[in-house]
Amino acid sequence: MTSVPVKERVKVSQNWRLGRCREAILLKWRCSQMPWMQLEDDSLYISQANFILAYQFRPDGASLNRRPLGVFAGHDEDVCHFVLANSHIISAGGDGKIGVHKIHSTFTVKYSAHEQEVNCVDCKGGIIVSGSRDRTAKVWPLASGRLGQCLHTIQTEDRVWSIAISPLLSSFVTGTACCGHFSPLRIWDLNSGQLMTHLGSDFPPGAGVLDVMYESPFTLLSCGYDTYVRYWDLRTSVRKCVMEWEEPHDSTLYCLQTDGNHLLATGSSYYGVVRLWDRRQRACLHAFPLTSTPLSSPVYCLRLTTKHLYAALSYNLHVLDFQNP
Repeated sequence: MTSVPVKERVKVSQNWRLGRCREAILLKWRCSQMPWMQLEDDSLYISQANFILAYQFRPDGASLNRRPLGVFAGHDEDVCHFVLANSHIISAGGDGKIGVHKIHSTFTVKYSAHEQEVNCVDCKGGIIVSGSRDRTAKVWPLASGRLGQCLHTIQTEDRVWSIAISPLLSSFVTGTACCGHFSPLRIWDLNSGQLMTHLGSDFPPGAGVLDVMYESPFTLLSCGYDTYVRYWDLRTSVRKCVMEWEEPHDSTLYCLQTDGNHLLATGSSYYGVVRLWDRRQRACLHAFPLTSTPLSSPVYCLRLTTKHLYAALSYNLHVLDFQNP
């Protein structure tokens, strides 16, 4: 926020702390979706069915230009997940394929990656990792001449729900269903594909991890079916997390985001509930239910900026505006 006057910074900071915001709906769609989204500069990318659409924010950040900047297609079934990397969109589809789209051109390539739907994908340093319902994780090159050439296939013994590459580009973590294997969080060597370690112990069956993210090379956050957010520090212990926060209504946690400091945001499985947490405290700071009873929906994806929180639900894309409550 270096370009924002100090007085404005203090005002916005207080709004986040006190939960003062204005809710609005940015986009609506007729059919129930499981959308995923990413932000880059003044653009928002969001999946709808088997397309990814790019929209430009208006200057206030709380509204969008209605006409999409671009539409990226190529999958035969719904887009499950996608990331932005090196001016590319790397998408994972329910058709078992990975799509590679150049953002500023019409270049699109898709290739068969898994036998069942690809639930998650990540890309850093010219390497793509993918995880699937077929109980495998795979490593792929992003280089245009080598697209579709699998470098490693890892048998995870479990459906893979989430995946993330370490900032050091030496390893990656998989979040699995915790049905076929006792640990839902495992770290693998990116160069060899070998198991390095697993995180935690004594997870109950079915405690699958739906979202995982690195904050630094040694710290990561995870959440999922067992209703906890866990903060792991690999320098202290891989068997016990440093901190954990429990969803007070026993709801599955679909997604999480952090500002890299004390703020943590989570998306729950019922009534579109977004929760804000101060990581120095155990209890939730604020809860924002974005839907009501006939249209109860999970929060499938969350994104944060300094002044706004964006939440993608089954039928709508919501924004919480902390600049002008």
